[in-house]
Amino acid sequence: MQNKPSAALQQQLQLIHALQQQHMELIETHISWILLSEDTAYKVKKALDLDFLDFSTLAGREFYCKEEIRLNRRLAPDIYIDVIPIGGSFEAPLLGLGHLPAIEYAVRMRRFDGSNQMDVVLAAGQLRAAHIDRLAVTLARFHASLPPADPVSAFGTAEAILAVDEQNFEQLGALLHSAADHQTLQALQQATAVEFAACRPIFGQRRNDGFVRECHGDLHLSNIVLIDDQPVPFDCLEFDPGLRWIDVINELAFPMMDLMHRQQGGFAFRLLNAYLEITGDYAGVALLRFYLAGRATVRAKVSAIRITQPDLSQAEAAEALASVRSYLTLADTLLHSGAPTLIITHGLPGSGKSTLALEVLERQHGIRLRSDVERKRLFGIDALDNSRTAQNIYSAAATRQTYSLLLQMARQLLETGYTVIVDAAFLREDERAMFRQLARQMAVGFAIASAQADAVTLRSRIQHRSALGTDPSEANGSVLDRLTSVQQPLSPEELAHTVIFESQAGSNGFGALTDSWDKLDKLLAAT
Repeated sequence: MQNKPSAALQQQLQLIHALQQQHMELIETHISWILLSEDTAYKVKKALDLDFLDFSTLAGREFYCKEEIRLNRRLAPDIYIDVIPIGGSFEAPLLGLGHLPAIEYAVRMRRFDGSNQMDVVLAAGQLRAAHIDRLAVTLARFHASLPPADPVSAFGTAEAILAVDEQNFEQLGALLHSAADHQTLQALQQATAVEFAACRPIFGQRRNDGFVRECHGDLHLSNIVLIDDQPVPFDCLEFDPGLRWIDVINELAFPMMDLMHRQQGGFAFRLLNAYLEITGDYAGVALLRFYLAGRATVRAKVSAIRITQPDLSQAEAAEALASVRSYLTLADTLLHSGAPTLIITHGLPGSGKSTLALEVLERQHGIRLRSDVERKRLFGIDALDNSRTAQNIYSAAATRQTYSLLLQMARQLLETGYTVIVDAAFLREDERAMFRQLARQMAVGFAIASAQADAVTLRSRIQHRSALGTDPSEANGSVLDRLTSVQQPLSPEELAHTVIFESQAGSNGFGALTDSWDKLDKLLAAT
C-alpha cells in the first residue's frame, strides 16, 4: 500500500486541482475523486495498485469505469449516464467525448442531493420505517432479477469465501500497529474461523440452489440515496467480481450491519424481516451471523486504509482508528450473540397482533414468521393476492398444515441462534402447546404476547384493513364472528407465560405500554 503518491497519482492530483478551478466541488474517497458541477458528477479513479484492486493503468481505469456504468444502471439508471474521456493536459484538462487522446477517464453521473443519502438522513433523525420497507422491496426485486452464478465458476464456494475472509484479516493486520489491536484482531479471526466451520456445509448448498448472484457488493447506507422518497442504491463494487458475485444474504447483511453500527438494530431487523417475508429465503439466516461479522470487518479495513491516505490530519487519523476499533468490536459482538427465545402472538383479527409482532422483532432483534404470509406461500399464492379463486386455504386441514410449517420453520431458525416471533392467531390451545413444547425441547425462553382490543375496535380495524388491501390477512367481519365464538381461552398455566398488550382505538402501536414491555423482558430473561 502506498503512502507516497506515485508519479501517475501525482499527475492525477494536478488534474483534479485543475478541474476544481473550473468551479467544481470535490469529494474524495480512498480510491476515487468525485467532482461536482451544478447538475453533474464526474468520478475519477485513483491510479492505485492495492491488494484488492488495480487501477494503476489508464486502460484499467477505462475498463472499470465502463463496468461501473454497466453495474449501476441495473439499480440507478437515472443517475449513471456514461463514461467520458478527459483530454487536454493534466494542467488544463478538457472534459467530454470529443477530447482525445484521453489522459484520463471519468464516470459521468447526474448529481443528486447528498443530504438525501441514507446515512445522512439517518444522522438527521429523518429515516423512517417506510424507507426501510421500501429498501427491502428494492433489494428483493433486484435479487430476483439476477441470474445465478455459473456452476463452473468459483463464485460462492467455501474456498472463495475463505480466501476473501483471510485476505481481509491479512490486510488489517498489516495496517494496525498496536499490540492491543492485533490481539483484538486475532481473537476476532479465531471466532470467525469457528463460525466459518459451522457454515461451511451450507455455502455449497446455497450456491447449488442459485443464491449466489452478481449483486451490488458494497451496499452500506452511504451508497443508497432517497430520490422521491424511494431508496436507490448506487456505487456498485466494480473492481472485483469475486466481491460482487455473492450470496444474496451476504448483500443484505451489509445495510443491516451498517444500521447496527449506527445503533439502529431495530431498523436492521425490520429490513431483514421485510426482505425475508417477500423472498421466503429463511434458509439464508443460517449464514447471517457470519456475513454480518464479515461486513463489519470489511468496514474496519476501509477505515484502516483511510489512515494511510496522504495529507490526513492527526484528528482525522484518530477518528479513522476509532472507527476501525468500533467495527471490530461490533464484529466480535455479532459472533457472540445471546440466547434465542421463542415468542408467539395471540389475538383475534384486528387486535393488532401483526403490529405487535413487528414491534417485538425490532426490540428483540428477532425473526418473524407470519401465518397469513406463509399460509399463502404454502399454497402458491402471493402475500397480497386474494385466495378466493384458489383451494380453501383456511380449512381445518390447511390450518394444521400452516401451523406445522410454522413449527418447522421456527425450529430451524432457533437452531441458527436467533429469536423467533410467530405471528399467528393461536386461538386453539393445541396450537399454542406445540410451540411451548418446542421451546422446552430446545431449552429457550418462551412467551405469549397477547394482543387485545374491544369488539368495536376489532371490527373497525378489519374494515379499514380490507378497504386498503395492503395486508396479507383476508379476515372479514364474518371470520371475526366465527373465531370469537370458537376461540379457546388461555389456561392458567399459559397465562404464567403471557403478557397482555391492550390496544386502544386510534392507536398506531404498542410502544407506550411500558409495563407490558418490561414484563415481556423479565419473562424472557427468567425462562
